[in-house]
Amino acid sequence: MTVARTWTVEVFIDEHEDERRTHAEARLHTRDRTNLKGEGVATRRPSDTEVPEIGEELAVARALADLSHQLLTAAAGDMEQVAG
Repeated sequence: MTVARTWTVEVFIDEHEDERRTHAEARLHTRDRTNLKGEGVATRRPSDTEVPEIGEELAVARALADLSHQLLTAAAGDMEQVAG
């Protein structure tokens, strides 16, 4: 029998115009105790053209990469516990 599970990733983005910085947070929600949060930041140089979508894409990609790394670390820890 196949069992389907749903995990949800919420992504929150906020821009700080005065600092030319975009911050993203990716939160993973599962049915069990694995609830992780990844963070990413993108900073625009003063000479760069202001294109908010680019900062958002970079910050979100970095947050998801951080979340992925944390999930791999959690899985490795779980495997270690099971193996004894």
